[in-house]
Amino acid sequence: MNDLRSELRMAHPRPDFTREHWHSLEGTWAFAFDDEDVGLREGWQHREDGFPMEIRVPFAYQSELSGIGTADYHPVMWYQRHFEAPAHSEGQRVLLHFGAVDYACRVFVNGQMVARHRGGYLPFSADITPALRPGRNSLSLRVVDTRDTAQPRGKQYWDDGLFICWYTPCSGIWQSVYMEIVGDTALRAIYVTPDIDRCLATVEVNVDRAPKGDLSLCYDLYFEGQLMRSLTSTLPRKRYELALDMRDGSRLDSVRLWSPDTPHLYDLVVTLRRGEQVLDRVATYFGMRKVSTHSGHVLLNNMPLYQRLVLDQGYWPQSLMTPPDNQALKRDVELIQALGFNGVRMHQKIEDPRFYYWCDRLGLLCWGELPSAYEFCRDEVVNLTETMTAFIQRDFNHPSIITWVPLNESWGAREIYENSQQQRLSNTLFQLCKAMDPTRLVIGNDGWEQIYTDIVALHDYAATGEQIAAHFADREQMEKGFADWRMTYAKDFEPEDGPYQEPFMITEYGGIAMTIKGRQGQVGNVEAWGYNDMADSEEAFLARFRSVTDAIRAIPYCRGYCYTQLTDILQEINGLLLPDRTPKIDPALFARYNVNPEGYGRPGAR
Repeated sequence: MNDLRSELRMAHPRPDFTREHWHSLEGTWAFAFDDEDVGLREGWQHREDGFPMEIRVPFAYQSELSGIGTADYHPVMWYQRHFEAPAHSEGQRVLLHFGAVDYACRVFVNGQMVARHRGGYLPFSADITPALRPGRNSLSLRVVDTRDTAQPRGKQYWDDGLFICWYTPCSGIWQSVYMEIVGDTALRAIYVTPDIDRCLATVEVNVDRAPKGDLSLCYDLYFEGQLMRSLTSTLPRKRYELALDMRDGSRLDSVRLWSPDTPHLYDLVVTLRRGEQVLDRVATYFGMRKVSTHSGHVLLNNMPLYQRLVLDQGYWPQSLMTPPDNQALKRDVELIQALGFNGVRMHQKIEDPRFYYWCDRLGLLCWGELPSAYEFCRDEVVNLTETMTAFIQRDFNHPSIITWVPLNESWGAREIYENSQQQRLSNTLFQLCKAMDPTRLVIGNDGWEQIYTDIVALHDYAATGEQIAAHFADREQMEKGFADWRMTYAKDFEPEDGPYQEPFMITEYGGIAMTIKGRQGQVGNVEAWGYNDMADSEEAFLARFRSVTDAIRAIPYCRGYCYTQLTDILQEINGLLLPDRTPKIDPALFARYNVNPEGYGRPGAR
């Protein structure tokens, strides 16, 4: 049981939902493109001789680390590998898990279809026990990833080459593939809702089948390796809630709160039993923290929070959206903190669960953003709502995630200012987030043309501090009209709580192109670019960064900012780091200006 709560669980693809016994299926697979889409008709799922190419899973075929490394468009592809059936006793089941496959796929075991799934950023699982046979088994996938702009794409370009701020797409398997063994009934999900005001944590446990027989749940709660509680309850139905008293009798102030300064985590091991037989055991963790707003402030644990965020798009030069190794995500979190930021806006990507684990563990605030689609239609509405729902379901327990962002800059809803149907899409996503997760803030349309939102979140890439100061000198004018070039709110919309009540933040700015240690010229078919003139020295960059950032921090009603961006990506050279994460400037020097020791913009020294 200790292994479930130890550093060893970092190797598991889901550190927040860990079983002790699991088996990775990553590595070399057989692979084929199916441009004529003949694979199903010809029964490729039954082939035993493999496919003509090889690919390294979990890297998309467009990436160098996949072993293929072509950006050519291939809408249909097939994967195959063989594996030995895990040793399991009678009555146990084998679950097959995929972290993410872009975009739609069918999964076959020994030629028998065991799963169908749609959604390029979402996990899914299948019980493959009925299809298994003793000894050697085959696992095949047929994946379809077209250029459909109604599917959530994020920053994956929908045509050949590169385009402005859109990049090489990532098709097929791009996150972990693994198997786990469970009993005839298994834990499907564990959701922990903290309530710091009442010192409670409500645990909702979902199982995958209706309970049969004498089923019970055992909850073992740990803090820093010490057992705090051990409770047992019956399991009368598939979904069961239990409230844990989080107070520690040995201390007056006994609940350890999670924050960037004190990233305290509680470990929870849930065991499902039938009598004395263990059917399943899962370890998760959570943080006791509260996110709220009051009188124009964002509050973390009932205290004012000033957010210094950086935009992170999660691309690597050799592996695109997949981290090149298990330590890459931890390194990114450490670099963000070394640069003096207390948070990250993961932009247009649902990141690998291990990234959010390191944000939780190391104390980095995080905004979870839905990857955009780009064509307003009924299919887009369905795709976005399905993806947002699954995003919240997967990542509900991560205390570092404090804000959901369903739409960005009216992408996929370009006429939202006047179009009531597109406004309803924003409202639907906002209310969906609130219904699924009342514990976090939601920004309905980050950037401009907002409707329902917990934060007035505007983007402004002005080149100088003087321009920033002019844009936001008058909050009343800004909220009734615009700051830079797009209206702050959609037409005829007024904030639900009245004007000037929501916290205000500038959630994209800067984007200063730097040729320091960087590249110039053309990347692919696109000129290398950043916002405004390029800075060619450390001194020039820091002067511009201080100008715009000091102007933002001087706005009396502003509660934080998000700087664009962490790394260079392909044609974009406006990162603080090169694509390989080499800093362009000294992180310690940058952090001195970012953290701002003079004091303003640092309420409570957070």
